Amino acid sequence: MAKIPKGLSDKDMLQGYVEQVTMESQFMAAEEAEDKKRRAKAALGKPEKNIALTGFSDELVEELGRKLLELKMELFREGVKNYTLKVKKDGHTITIKPIERKNKGAK
Repeated sequence: MAKIPKGLSDKDMLQGYVEQVTMESQFMAAEEAEDKKRRAKAALGKPEKNIALTGFSDELVEELGRKLLELKMELFREGVKNYTLKVKKDGHTITIKPIERKNKGAK
């Protein structure tokens, strides 16, 4: 057996080493390849952004979401639970108005 020189880096010690192909390494390689395919497929299926929100900054979308949540909470405090939101455009103004729906079963 040859004497191992001291002071070598890990890279230098493993230089020329070839790992033997075993059943375990084949399974691990196949599992890793399947994982890469799954991750790539998940990344492709995820839409980047809704096209209706194109041109809006993330801050503006977040602010709009907060205001709608505030409106929802106010309606809940007032006892309005069954409603729909109507959106109207009048010139350069867009208005979102909650409209209370009547129960279909109530007379």
